[in-house]
Amino acid sequence: MTPGAAPPAQGARPRTAARLAAVQALYQVDQTGSPPEAVMNEFIRHRLSVPAAPGADFAAGIAEGETPTEAVPLFVAIIRGWATRAEALDAAIAAALAAGWPMHRLDPVLRSIFRAAASELFDAGGAPARVVLDEYMDVAHGFFGPEETRFANGVMDTLAHRLRAQDFPARPA
Repeated sequence: MTPGAAPPAQGARPRTAARLAAVQALYQVDQTGSPPEAVMNEFIRHRLSVPAAPGADFAAGIAEGETPTEAVPLFVAIIRGWATRAEALDAAIAAALAAGWPMHRLDPVLRSIFRAAASELFDAGGAPARVVLDEYMDVAHGFFGPEETRFANGVMDTLAHRLRAQDFPARPA
């Protein structure tokens, strides 16, 4: 996965950019074994450095591999959230997968999307679960076709219901 590889949603905003950058950083951590904090700092120094002008076209900037500085706080929260709870979040992801489907069998980009989403969903004070799901599904659509995105939707929906049950109305019995 190369920086800026995913086509962004039209009219992307700083929070969307933060989420895409977090997926890319978690992918780099996964592929290189580099410490999350080091990768995070590298991204902040070299990628999250474009000040947003009023009315800026974030989508065009993201397509060029740029992420606005307004994205930094959420980006940091996602990366540090996963890094401090990696084992528990990976266990939650593994539990949301079909029986017999281990984490290592996941496409590494998909695994990174799940990790970023799980990090945000674990933070009960963060964005509403449905917003988190929608945003990461947009990222998934940028990398995958319909079959993989249906799979991603099912896993992330299960994660959201388990990690943020309070965000969903009780289902009738």
